[in-house]
Parts: sequence; C-alpha cells; structure tokens
Amino acid sequence: MIREINARELADWLADASRPQPVLLDVREDWEYALCRIDGSRQIPMNLIPLRHNELPDDTPVVTICHHGVRSYQVGLFLENAGFEQVLSLRGGVAAWADEVEPAMARY
Repeated sequence: MIREINARELADWLADASRPQPVLLDVREDWEYALCRIDGSRQIPMNLIPLRHNELPDDTPVVTICHHGVRSYQVGLFLENAGFEQVLSLRGGVAAWADEVEPAMARY
C-alpha cells in the first residue's frame, strides 16, 4: 500500500523551497496530458511505465498523477514493487488539483 497525498498538501510541498522537490509523474495518455497538467510534471503513460520506469531517479520522491487517482495509485504500487522507496499518489488526481488548487485548469 502506498501513501497518498492530497492536492493542497502537494501544492504546499511544491511551494516550499526548503524541501527537496518531488518528480511529478503524470501517467495519463498523451491527449489527457495535452489538455491539462500540473506545471513541472513529466509524462510517461501508464502502459509504458514497465518499459520506462528506469528513467526515473530512485533517490527522489515521486508523486504519481492521473485524472482521478486510480491509475496513479496502481503505478505507485508498481514503482514500489520495482524498488522505489519514496512514492506517493495524488489522491483525486488532476481533477482534485483543479478543484482545490488551480480552478482555471481545463477539465474533462
């Protein structure tokens, strides 16, 4: 079971320059990522994670992101099983981010 982080907690973390910044890993499809995303995130679609997870640093916290938090949680479990120690999933995904942090963000 991986830890989840809510949108407000993530926004506070990103705004805190004294904390090591996480890798924001968006696991949505290309069309979803093109529509809206959290600034600073990088995209690797969920289906490519098994092939590309080695592109991620294993010494930095990783926050997985999707639309509502289901895919990101599953990817988080995969990364944890692959040996990543600092993995969190954004509870509610970009939908929660738009509701709680960035109301002007496009929605779908």
